[in-house]
Amino acid sequence: MARTGMADLHRHLDGSLRLATVEQLAEELGLPVPSPLVFHVGMGLQEALARFAFTLSLLQDPTVVRRVASEICEDAQSEGVSTLEIRFAPQLHHKAPMAAVVDAALEGIHGRAGLVLCALYGEDPEVAKGLVEIAASREGVVGLDLAGAPLPQHRYRLGDYAPAFRAAREIGIGRTVHAGEGRAPEEILVAIEQLGAQRIGHGTTLLEAPRVVDSVLANHITLEACITSNLQTGAIEAIHEHPLPQWLKLGISACVCTDNTLFSDVTAVTEHEVAQRIPGMTAELLDRAVENGHRAAFAGR
Repeated sequence: MARTGMADLHRHLDGSLRLATVEQLAEELGLPVPSPLVFHVGMGLQEALARFAFTLSLLQDPTVVRRVASEICEDAQSEGVSTLEIRFAPQLHHKAPMAAVVDAALEGIHGRAGLVLCALYGEDPEVAKGLVEIAASREGVVGLDLAGAPLPQHRYRLGDYAPAFRAAREIGIGRTVHAGEGRAPEEILVAIEQLGAQRIGHGTTLLEAPRVVDSVLANHITLEACITSNLQTGAIEAIHEHPLPQWLKLGISACVCTDNTLFSDVTAVTEHEVAQRIPGMTAELLDRAVENGHRAAFAGR
């Protein structure tokens, strides 16, 4: 039987604050709110990633992390989301040890969502191993992610994070990787074959490489589609070019996600409305995407 409500498996904590909360926290800290704050079409991924520096400056205190995590759960519930995962990189919140920051997020979530911890492209893989160690003793942490994007100057490459992801697999932690976000589809293959990814964030270039499509199908990988975000960062040129309907028609497990409700100015409701407008999308395919999202959620341990 199909489950009621939507699923959102890819929602970043530091990109999904309420605007009113942003304004209040910024005032308390004496910080100006950047204008514009939200993403715009074609801005590029690196400019989009740079916007997180501001929201992270508001989220250094664990009590604020707790508050924002709780508000995200409330917002998702009001949108009709019944399966939710929130992700963030606790190593970027410097006012407390990583474990304390994770605990604050879990307290705010209070069992209403799964928590995914993000390692970041380019950082020392030992950080990712530390995240796995934190996850091992915390039931509410359900997944490990590799977020951000690779840059030429990075010392570490995608494959260097494989040991941490193998450790996550050994203790039953789910694995998802930002890959193929407007970059070569072979990145997706590395995520699957070397990191043991079960889900791929974005993956917009997947269809450019048939052998990568074969691997996604053979390994039952779920694609986390973030349509509005992909348009804004330039991973796709137009909404009608998003491959979501094609993925679904090929039998690929794909679902609709928000990515960043604040920065992309979206909700789960508006993202599903956007998905409906992509040529080739049908009500049956969209229903399948919703069910894919419920099915692909990393179960709590």
